[in-house]
Amino acid sequence: MKKYAGCFLLFLVFACQKPVSQSKVTNKFQDKNLRQIHIYQDERNAQKLLPFLQDPNPKNRAEAALAFASLQDKGSIPQLATLLSDPIAEVRQKAAYALGQSLDSTAQYPLLSAIGRENEKQARAEMLEALGKVATDDGIKFLNNFFSPDTVLQAGHMWGLFRVALRRPLPETALAKAARFLTTGQTREIRMAASQTLARSGKADLSPHFKFIQASALTDASASVRAAAATALGKTKTSETLETLGGIAQKDPDYRVRLSALRALNSFDFVLTQDILFGALSDKNPHVTLTAAEIISAKPQEETQTLQDAANKQTDWRTRALLLGAALKATKNPEKLRTEIMNRYAQTSNIYEKGALLNALSNDPNSYFFLEKETFAAQQNTVISTYGIEALSNLRKHPDFPEKLKPSFNETMKRAIASGDVALVGTVATLLREPTLNFRQTFPNYDFLKTAQSKIQLPRDVETYIELQKTLAFFEQKPAPPAPQNPTSHPINWELVQTLKADQKALLKTSKGDITLQLFVEDVPGSVANFAELVKQGFYNGKNFHRVVPNFVAQGGCPRGDGWGGTDYTIRSEFADLHYEEGTVGLASAGKDTESCQWFITHNRVPHLDGRYTIFAKVVSGMEVVHQLQISDKIEKVELLP
Repeated sequence: MKKYAGCFLLFLVFACQKPVSQSKVTNKFQDKNLRQIHIYQDERNAQKLLPFLQDPNPKNRAEAALAFASLQDKGSIPQLATLLSDPIAEVRQKAAYALGQSLDSTAQYPLLSAIGRENEKQARAEMLEALGKVATDDGIKFLNNFFSPDTVLQAGHMWGLFRVALRRPLPETALAKAARFLTTGQTREIRMAASQTLARSGKADLSPHFKFIQASALTDASASVRAAAATALGKTKTSETLETLGGIAQKDPDYRVRLSALRALNSFDFVLTQDILFGALSDKNPHVTLTAAEIISAKPQEETQTLQDAANKQTDWRTRALLLGAALKATKNPEKLRTEIMNRYAQTSNIYEKGALLNALSNDPNSYFFLEKETFAAQQNTVISTYGIEALSNLRKHPDFPEKLKPSFNETMKRAIASGDVALVGTVATLLREPTLNFRQTFPNYDFLKTAQSKIQLPRDVETYIELQKTLAFFEQKPAPPAPQNPTSHPINWELVQTLKADQKALLKTSKGDITLQLFVEDVPGSVANFAELVKQGFYNGKNFHRVVPNFVAQGGCPRGDGWGGTDYTIRSEFADLHYEEGTVGLASAGKDTESCQWFITHNRVPHLDGRYTIFAKVVSGMEVVHQLQISDKIEKVELLP
């Protein structure tokens, strides 16, 4: 009995202890080797990463191969190529992705060789897509002639052609293949890749494939496929194209498809499309009305009253401001309408609406002094200042800009540069490169630009620095130098990373409703740690969504509220093998390794962003809220969920 009693007591002792080892394990970065790989990736240290490509542990080899996708180090292509023969399929797949991310044509031939011998279909599909990123004539010929009955490989094949189409025109035979892959018998992924390939086919005439594209745009079960097919329809010029697009713009149940059809109509004569576009101003979705107004406002107009009437019926302020601007541009007697817009400007408390109205006023040169005053008003809100300088910039491009105002405008530009405000400096620097305005002759002495650049704070204001760099090169008639290399000034907070669960969630409370994100801790630990640090500081609380592009992104997190703000540091780009689907969350940047605090949520599949902007999360609930977000909507609070 004592023996059994002793065992029972021992059982009680262990039962009362906490399972220490399991409670501490939150994500894969308990493994010090994986942490070290990401440290070297963050430091951009290719030499110290290379030995991991030969590590006995396949997980380390795969992780190291993926790290090179972020380094994009062309010198490491031979070592990555050897992994295409690795015994583990995951390693081969990650190596293929990294080779595609090199964007270097020397990666083409290792990939071509590996595709021929690869038996694992996911790895082979990855190789096909990677080939599309680096292919020259030989690689394109291979992709053009490739065939497989396997649906996974067909999707990889189509994505490979899509990656080619982003860089150069596709052969007609490749376009024909893509069109045939739109049929409903194919998987959604194949149809998605095919529709995106056709939508991104540049100036190609897709008229021979009209029937396939039409059927897809009208009947595909996926709204994302229908939207891309509608875009592709704009590249066809048949007797049925206009009617088909008009019907889609009016009847498709998904707003993204309707506005894609409207954008596709932009390639047709406005006389043929104006009834459809003005009809779309009555759409129930503000993203659609805004899209219609954007297209209308860019066209020459004669019926000023029609535009004003349409504007006054709008409840969406962005749509209304665009239409008022179009009416102001068209009218022969602008004084009354200009006064109306200024009155609206004075009455609204929404600073973003004020900005939109300043842009509307940029259609009338007589608005110059008002725009100048609002841009430089004492203690002015940075959002209004930014919109003001953009309006002044647009005004200067007006073909009827008065000669008598040019000296004053030149002084205004110098004043903006001298202000040191990053938005004013960056916007004017961009304008000064406008070749038709001949600012080289206007400013033979451009020392004021050099002085402004010397005062820029790096890495925080790297976007403005780059704009000045380009403008100085323009004035000196030299090629623009490469962007400055940002130092490793903000290493990954591993202590924080190890407190996050592998499926860590974050809650965004917005003025339109709640959005729940899942953070990709194990894929991009540096980006997630940076976001989590800012969340814990309350950094995002009270910020606005400052940029919303219909059927593309809703963007927020800017401390200035105008898109020009950031933190005092930047972090490194992390390109995991992830894709921009509907509800993907990515980090905004001014180029590689310039990420900071701004992020965006996608409205739809946007594969041209893959591998260019860090993906660090996805929406797991509240996508209906994302589709309702508009500029000026507030990020009330962001918190990490337990």
